Amino acid sequence: MQQPSDWTERHRPRSEQMLEGNDVQRRKIRAWLDEWQKGVPKKKALLLVGPPGVGKTTVARAIAEDMGWNVVELNASDDRNAAAIRKAATSGAIHRSLFHDPTAPPSRTLVLLDEVDHLSGGLRQVSQDRINRAMAGEEGPNASLTGDSGGKAELLRLLEQTKQPVMLACNEEMGLWGRNSSWRSTRDRFSKHVQKINFVRASDEALRRIARRVLREENIGFDDDAIDTLARTNHGDLRALVRDLQVMTAGLNGQPLTKSTVLNHVEASQRDVTVEIFPGLENLYRMRASQEASNLIRTIDKEPQDFLAWVHWNNASLFTDATSVRRGSRTMVQADRNFMGRFINQAHRSTYWTQHLSALSASVANHVPLKGKLYPNYPHFLRRSGSVGRGGMIGKLAEWCSTSQVTTREDFLQPLLTLAQPDSALGNPKHFTTSIHLGFTAEEHLSLTGMAKSRRSSKELMAAYDAAWLKHEAETTRPTPAEEHDFEEHEGKIPPQNDEVNQDDGQPPAGQTTLF
Repeated sequence: MQQPSDWTERHRPRSEQMLEGNDVQRRKIRAWLDEWQKGVPKKKALLLVGPPGVGKTTVARAIAEDMGWNVVELNASDDRNAAAIRKAATSGAIHRSLFHDPTAPPSRTLVLLDEVDHLSGGLRQVSQDRINRAMAGEEGPNASLTGDSGGKAELLRLLEQTKQPVMLACNEEMGLWGRNSSWRSTRDRFSKHVQKINFVRASDEALRRIARRVLREENIGFDDDAIDTLARTNHGDLRALVRDLQVMTAGLNGQPLTKSTVLNHVEASQRDVTVEIFPGLENLYRMRASQEASNLIRTIDKEPQDFLAWVHWNNASLFTDATSVRRGSRTMVQADRNFMGRFINQAHRSTYWTQHLSALSASVANHVPLKGKLYPNYPHFLRRSGSVGRGGMIGKLAEWCSTSQVTTREDFLQPLLTLAQPDSALGNPKHFTTSIHLGFTAEEHLSLTGMAKSRRSSKELMAAYDAAWLKHEAETTRPTPAEEHDFEEHEGKIPPQNDEVNQDDGQPPAGQTTLF
């Protein structure tokens, strides 16, 4: 059989002995699979969390192949609606090899769902009749399921009822829980059935071993300096390493891979690498060179305006010197001014300067090196506005202001937060007029205040809001004195005056006209 042209598939590890990196994580997976050999463990699924390219699904396939298990896999390119997941679960339950020995102990089938953080939708279930019709291949609007319809609810059902091991893989677990206000509830429901294992990027030594193995299997010579340079310029992505090797060796024509070839490839291509905000911030605050800080800021997964808010929030708590705080604040003021310049002059590259000035205000602005473990914090005001921004409040406010939801969230939500929060100089949580006119519910008004829903004072505030809402409704629906007079006259309770009697004087009735 012809080998696949893609090196990532051609050189994918086929057994656990060929795996590199994440040794502790692999031992946990092996222990969990051993529990399935004895019966059904308490946690019937694993959730593998880690950045792309670190080998999450490769580990699952390799270990399952070592154990002689079948693998049923769904990834982001497949339909993952309720019917598709039900089919995968059914296939996992009845899948048998063509040459299966009926007298041998039944083998397991591993159900593997990759990139579950891209599984859209909530936990609303699709009717069983519709799932059955979709699985049967029936056509029609009430039969077929598209996209991820009912997929997350069916996945939860699979975890509750499965008799086979299930592995879920994702880059970011919050994508699976959802980013709305009920994400904790979704997380808790899944956590009853899944054991989470966090994967990390491969070390430089693991990258060197993989590069040597791949080049030897391809009968391509190499210099040790080339391997060292390749490992040093890679950010721990195993998949990217193998792809880079395939590109760099394509035109060698039998020549060995050298350090200069690797450097030329690195200079000619810059991979889009993103770094999570917390480790990125910790590295940034330790940097002492502006060039390094500017390079790092481009990899942190935050928009320039959002990152400026993160730096502003953390400078005050991480900087230990007053002079450094002032220097950082002056730099942030300039960064904010440059960002606002995007409305005046697009050629000014406002986001570029905002991004780089934010990096400098968090690094070289501090002349006292930071020691020990750093603990950057999530900006409190962003956390609070983020929760309310994912409900129906933004939509109501956007409709009222006739603006986009992005503009509404960034420009109109903050004044409402200021007016409603008890710790604000202008705030008064018991001032309900604005929220009522905007059509907010009591829970939405409470989210503006930032108060915890479980507190007694919060429940009292919501009860007072509901009472104010009912009063407002009664006042707006009550007829005015003039309307009451017209109604009574119409019903005959007040006799019409003589000058109001409709007489046939050749004129059209009131409120009508004639063309001729």
